[in-house]
Amino acid sequence: MSGVVDKTGDYAVVARITGPHGIKGWVKVHSYTQPAENVFNYQPWRVNVDGCWQELKADDFRAQGKGTIAHLRGIDDRNAAETFSGVEIFVLRKQFDALAGGEHYWYQLQGLKVYSLVDDTRVLLGEVSGFLETGANDVLVVRGISDSIDQKERLIPYVDQFLLEVDIAAGEILVDWDPEF
Repeated sequence: MSGVVDKTGDYAVVARITGPHGIKGWVKVHSYTQPAENVFNYQPWRVNVDGCWQELKADDFRAQGKGTIAHLRGIDDRNAAETFSGVEIFVLRKQFDALAGGEHYWYQLQGLKVYSLVDDTRVLLGEVSGFLETGANDVLVVRGISDSIDQKERLIPYVDQFLLEVDIAAGEILVDWDPEF
């Protein structure tokens, strides 16, 4: 998932347009949703191009190689499609389905402080700055912040073995992780 998410707003990042595809206005879409094609269930999309917010709708999409491509309504040539290269796709959060207890969307975890228990003492490791999909499991990218034990970046598997508690309201995640690792 993207490193920047507005935690207070009504929108969440669900994908990134990585570039144009072909000459008829199609774009390559790197989805952060599971499964990847779910990104097309959330429309309209909002994108910020050079400081200007725009609303887009994908009127067609399909799998292409290891990713997906989409045709944007009203965008019918490569030059127009290129203007959206590198922009993140935001959608209204209220479009998301409710999750079962104990499950969270990535945007809810972004920016949470991550603590580890060391000899029954909470040690601040940093905050969630991103996520990696490894195939086997997701991984939290935890970046050191000013009041954490150091400025190291840590990669912590998002699995029950290491995840002790997620408290969205308190803005915290408690993990069983060696701070030296």
